[in-house]
Amino acid sequence: MQPMSPNSLSADTEAARGDLYASRQKIHPKAVKGFYRSLKNATLWGFLVLYHFTPLLPWAREGDKPDQAILFDIPGERIYLFNLEIWPQDIYILSALMIIAAIGLFVSATLIGRAWCGFACFQTVWTDLFMKVEAWIEGDRNARIRMDKAPNSMNKTIKRIAKHSVWLAISCFFALSFLWYFHDPLTITKDLFQANLTGWTLATFATMAGMTYMMAGFAREQVCFYMCPYGRFQGVMFDDHSKVITYQDWRGEGRAKPGKSRDFSDRGHCVDCSLCVQACPTGIDIRDGQQMECIGCGLCIDACDTVMQKFNLPTSLITYDSAYNIQQASKGEATQNPLLRPRVVVYIAILLTTIIAAIVSINMRAETTVSILRDRAPFFVKLSSGQIQNAYTIRLINKSTQDRNYTLHLIGLANPTVRIIGQKDDKLHLKAGEVGTFRMIVKSDLPDNAQARLPIHVQFADPEKNDIQIAETLFIGPQH
Repeated sequence: MQPMSPNSLSADTEAARGDLYASRQKIHPKAVKGFYRSLKNATLWGFLVLYHFTPLLPWAREGDKPDQAILFDIPGERIYLFNLEIWPQDIYILSALMIIAAIGLFVSATLIGRAWCGFACFQTVWTDLFMKVEAWIEGDRNARIRMDKAPNSMNKTIKRIAKHSVWLAISCFFALSFLWYFHDPLTITKDLFQANLTGWTLATFATMAGMTYMMAGFAREQVCFYMCPYGRFQGVMFDDHSKVITYQDWRGEGRAKPGKSRDFSDRGHCVDCSLCVQACPTGIDIRDGQQMECIGCGLCIDACDTVMQKFNLPTSLITYDSAYNIQQASKGEATQNPLLRPRVVVYIAILLTTIIAAIVSINMRAETTVSILRDRAPFFVKLSSGQIQNAYTIRLINKSTQDRNYTLHLIGLANPTVRIIGQKDDKLHLKAGEVGTFRMIVKSDLPDNAQARLPIHVQFADPEKNDIQIAETLFIGPQH
């Protein structure tokens, strides 16, 4: 065997590099009509309303709390989700909600494939809307391809300016609706139109507008290919009964252009028209088998069914079915659509367990949260009376919807003297939803046999609400 020459190695390297760094070919999806296109239109407008107008939903809350259904109140350190109010100490609840959403996606993928990607994903929804604007201004697929190849002209320039202007307007609106999740919608909208956005708010608006414009207008399917991890690990969640977009090769091959006789008795039903490829928003050929780039939108099914109907052939040459059913159909055997499969049962069990745990955690969380920080400079002060004095900072959170009055009681010290700086008594008063910080001075004698670091407990009791919270800290004195 002769060694490869440097020239051949260089050629192979360049070829591999060309495959790895292939430039993007712009995709112009063909408009189709059918069940999946109609479903995609319905979900497009439905999810646009859901994603961008949900913050406008009113939601009555007690007191002076915001009346938005969903609000991420960063300055107030709270998240409002309908009846649920999440404090920083309750971040585990938000984590549980995210876990529930992730497991729900696993269940969805196992049952109906990548329906999320094809119909509900933010990137899919925004890109589909931008494509509709592009087709409305520049024309159908063939017209857009001709315009790309045509030299610059007044007509081309006007249409391109109009398209990008509409894209930018949509992007700015989407960025504004994103801010609605963090601010009062009316106030932040007025600030935008009066050019009063500053700091992080302005940076967030510009970033979201720019990202929407770039991702939906230019990157499009590249986001699915290279940025989104979901398509790459979807195979882990699929089984033989998961519904996916599938080409029935047993029926379609061998493919050929239709003859004048249109006799399909001794050939496959695929007429090799490539309409399925032209309709695909990611530009793949589903006839090559399952691919990571397929987002499961079903537009290739609509395109193929239209062709099958023209030739009086059975539809569903490209179909939304499981690998098991396709194999059964190729042998002429009965198909099955079992819902309760081992993988599905496991996912649903995990999902239900997580939901139950989240509900229990929400119902059992304390309405009062206490933290005590002991002063370190100095650790203690020895008074002329012989007593030891320690100072503490108390942070008390009233998560309830009612005002609270807490009485302090120290456990672990003999005859302590407690003083709350700035108050006449040892009671702490907090309004509903208020966070209070208090300075506590404790004076006490230490027995001769007491340790220099004496554990003590501070009890916060509200007798009217039957609420008792206990926090542990240390009372420090000199070494004996």
